Amino acid sequence: MRKTISTLTFVAALVTGAAVSAQDAADETLSMGEEVQQREEATYIKEEYGDWKLRCFRSEAEEDPCQLYQLLRQNEDVQRPVAEISVFRLPEGGQAEAGATVIVPLGTLLTQGMQIAVDDGKAKSYQFVFCNQVGCMARIGLTSEDVEAFKRGAEATLRIVPAQAPNQNINIPVSLTGFTDGYENASVVRN
Repeated sequence: MRKTISTLTFVAALVTGAAVSAQDAADETLSMGEEVQQREEATYIKEEYGDWKLRCFRSEAEEDPCQLYQLLRQNEDVQRPVAEISVFRLPEGGQAEAGATVIVPLGTLLTQGMQIAVDDGKAKSYQFVFCNQVGCMARIGLTSEDVEAFKRGAEATLRIVPAQAPNQNINIPVSLTGFTDGYENASVVRN
């Protein structure tokens, strides 16, 4: 009987020691977490002008660079955005007064490019430069005449062709409400 009690005592000591040893090992290998410092977003909306937003990028510069930005929907009934446009001013003296980055959905027929027309004016065609997981992008130059048309106009139309239906066009409206005021506050982008 004494041998059984000694054996039980020995086993209990081993189990207790193993549990303490396991607890020590767990304390050393488990992450106990650290408080997370709130990080500022890389972009922020500085102001809104009608349907346009002045989106700025945090930087080390004295003044953050800002672009005029609009998230585009195919129509008023569809709340999910299908494209976006960002407009920035360029230094004086070049062929383009402004530049824009337009992002459209993956699945756009790239060989057809995209077209932009203001109100009932003639459309201009632009080519895409690359695609990534966000979408397909075109970096376009806007002449002073293009910028003036945007300022005077009510709505531009961005026309793309879906790769799955190459005989169809998708027309995406671009509101020009607020463009003039917003454009004057967009940053001049220098190389």
